[in-house]
Amino acid sequence: MGSGLEDYYIIKDGKKLRYGYTTGSCAAGAAGAAAAMLFSGQRMEQIDLLTPKGILLHLEIQDITMKNNEVSCAVRKDGGDDPDATHGLLIYAAVRLEQTPGIRIEGGEGVGRVTRKGLEQPVGEAAINQVPRIMIREAVQKYADLYEYDGGLSVIISIPGGQEIAQKTFNPRLGIEGGLSVLGTSGIVVPMSEEALIASIRTEMRMRKENGSQYLLITPGNYGQAFAGKYPDVDVSSSVKCSNYVGETLDIAVNLELSGILFIAHIGKFIKVSGGIMNTHSRSADSRAELMAAAAIRSGADLDTAKRILDSITTEEALVILKETGLLKQAMEDIIKRIRFYLQHRCRGAIQTEVILFSNEQGLLGQTDGAEEMLERFRKKGEQS
Repeated sequence: MGSGLEDYYIIKDGKKLRYGYTTGSCAAGAAGAAAAMLFSGQRMEQIDLLTPKGILLHLEIQDITMKNNEVSCAVRKDGGDDPDATHGLLIYAAVRLEQTPGIRIEGGEGVGRVTRKGLEQPVGEAAINQVPRIMIREAVQKYADLYEYDGGLSVIISIPGGQEIAQKTFNPRLGIEGGLSVLGTSGIVVPMSEEALIASIRTEMRMRKENGSQYLLITPGNYGQAFAGKYPDVDVSSSVKCSNYVGETLDIAVNLELSGILFIAHIGKFIKVSGGIMNTHSRSADSRAELMAAAAIRSGADLDTAKRILDSITTEEALVILKETGLLKQAMEDIIKRIRFYLQHRCRGAIQTEVILFSNEQGLLGQTDGAEEMLERFRKKGEQS
């Protein structure tokens, strides 16, 4: 029998991508099954779990160990067609009878611990998020009620191999140490979900704020981080990657009531921002050559130069044309001015936004007036104000 997700999928780039289920659903399913077996004394090969999204899962129960006062079992994580580091891992729950009333949920092997403020759980707690905790509690309580048990129960969630896999995730950057997080708000994994990526950016930004940072250093990706590393004493480790989500990053910063953001960005991404494009992925918009040509014309380029730029394949190629015609400095000043305008327009002036713009071949291309001053906040021991 299937998991119950056979009819759930999305179409992306012409491909049919199937849904999966979260580590939270796995943990809740395993905990419910362990509780059922603990009270009934009978082995359980499958459990039904209704997710917060309203989808009913049929989860296969694996690796059952039954003792007098404790049962342990596992559910295998299925991330669907989402590129997920936890796909295929066994998520275990051990449910034990306890003297003290109530249900206590803890993290065991392979489940991370929160070491910094600003995450969903307090410092020192297992990195099991709120919705999975509710799901686990409800799954266990269901069988306690069914068998009229009013004593205490402990539930220990563990993920063998989780400590190694966690190194491939955001966890070390977020201050979650020793393993993976048990996550999920809907119980279901939607393949290649932009919401999940934006949520991870929000989580990291909130954590930085909670740990004292009112100003954040933001880079779209690895190029930005590498360029930021060229500045002496700049604490690149505290920078946040925003990927293509420039607009959403600004929205998050405003909602968190941050004071300012310094973007260190490659021209290939941020030339789009000079046209008010706030999602820089090529699927959303391109217009790189058009925006470069427009800046060139405003800087005095003739028709032939503009056409050459429009025919260029990469921004690096367009920069060479601007340099050859002596227009690079003026065009970059125009582009920087427009980038700043659209960043301020998006955040409605609520926060300070500065930009350092570079290219891999030409190096520093330009920066907003307040960029150097804001950069000082990230030198030495990092930003503390």
